[in-house]
Amino acid sequence: MPEARTPAQIEADIVRRREQLAETLDEIGVRMHPKTIMGDAKARAVGVVDHTAGRAVVAVNRLVTDVRDGLRHEDGAPRLERIVPVALVAAGLVGLLVLSARRKR
Repeated sequence: MPEARTPAQIEADIVRRREQLAETLDEIGVRMHPKTIMGDAKARAVGVVDHTAGRAVVAVNRLVTDVRDGLRHEDGAPRLERIVPVALVAAGLVGLLVLSARRKR
């Protein structure tokens, strides 16, 4: 049989449980406070943006590396058969942009 508890033990247990309940209620109050909720949402949004931006930077770096590698031989020498057409297309696009800007004036 379990031992009988004294009134003092019961009262001490009640006090301890009240303190635990008060701590729990305080914690719930902090978690449910609008500033806490907004701060958590902001932190999640910043994390998503940082992750997305990081992935974009990695993708752009990979693309630049692939293009650069495509314009060079394995020994590092430039591939003129690829560079010249790319340069001509770029010059043509710049020329079209200049003409378009002049016509709008």
